[in-house]
Amino acid sequence: MNILTVTSLYPNAKQPRHGIFIENRLKHFLARHPEHTISVMAPVPYFPLAGHLFSRYRKFSEISPEEQRAGITIHHPRYLMLPGIGMYIQPYLYHRAIKRLSKTLARQGQQFDLVDAHYVYPDGVAATWLARELKVPVTITARGSDITLLPRFRLPRRLIRRALEAANACIGVCQALTEEMRRLAPAQENFHVLRNGVDLELFTPLSETERSAQRRKLGLPEGLVLLCVGNLIELKGQHLVIEALEELPGATLLLVGEGEAEAALRSQVQQAQLQDRVLFLGNQNQQELARIYACADILVLASSSEGWANVLLESMACGTPVAATAVWGTPEVVKSPAAGLLIKERTSPAIAAAIRKLHASLPQREATRIYAEGFNWDDTCALLNRLFTSISGPDKASTGA
Repeated sequence: MNILTVTSLYPNAKQPRHGIFIENRLKHFLARHPEHTISVMAPVPYFPLAGHLFSRYRKFSEISPEEQRAGITIHHPRYLMLPGIGMYIQPYLYHRAIKRLSKTLARQGQQFDLVDAHYVYPDGVAATWLARELKVPVTITARGSDITLLPRFRLPRRLIRRALEAANACIGVCQALTEEMRRLAPAQENFHVLRNGVDLELFTPLSETERSAQRRKLGLPEGLVLLCVGNLIELKGQHLVIEALEELPGATLLLVGEGEAEAALRSQVQQAQLQDRVLFLGNQNQQELARIYACADILVLASSSEGWANVLLESMACGTPVAATAVWGTPEVVKSPAAGLLIKERTSPAIAAAIRKLHASLPQREATRIYAEGFNWDDTCALLNRLFTSISGPDKASTGA
């Protein structure tokens, strides 16, 4: 089967961690089912004034039109983005870009048997239109804010509902997202929960000697080491963890990631006089990130919304338990004392209290690792293969919307 994956959430040379969870699923799927081939369309926005008024978008112009990653070809067609109104017209411009590229690939002899879309809006919406034109089936995987936040807007909500109902199968990375999709698209019947797995070879514990060496490398003092991994944005709640740090004397906080809130977070740290206890580590490659997970004592995730947070499993696989807000799919990940605990309220006092409680009775790192081993990729890839096979064929094409 020749599968076309459509998603704007995919790593590239300029954004190596962008949507890496989707790349991981494709890599693990192909490793277990090499009889299939996958090509990726990962559109990137084009901003006509990126060099002037919107210079922060300039990085998108530096992304190559085509890349090879892990043996998979990734195409990056451009689509126009107009700040302010872009969200409402984005599916139409996005569809125009992938349709144009699909025609080019068809002239080169490349035909697809199935369209596999990740993120419902605009990706899934545009993908259902493309699948209808190609006369092939389409699946849509929901991953978080595409279902938890975007349907609050009238036009996106209408297009999301139509796309979900037009798809041959709808996939959620957790049960909570899947149930919300059922509510949004009652005419759709083919829903599936296919959780993400974790790379148990890459994310692995360190020995105590190695942990000590990694802490020295980072210049960490003795005492509790907390870790946040994710984009530095309000949704991830790093500002709340910094507030909580004021109630945790002797604790050190590592922040891995970059984002629009970085300047505000640095200012917050300075005003609270926590410069010696908060380290901004920027983005890290996967290998170095695994070592950082393994040297921390607790991963803290204070998000206001999450579908299936991969950082939780990555941390657990390295032996580090988690304290995470109980939102959407997170309670489906943190289900045992070996995993850590859930934070019931998204406030700095609740975060501090949860950290103190977990620190007072930390699970054995070996137990946390064993818990994570229950989330390998085998079952997900087997179920995905059965799903693709069941809906493929010329008589199973999407009806569109």
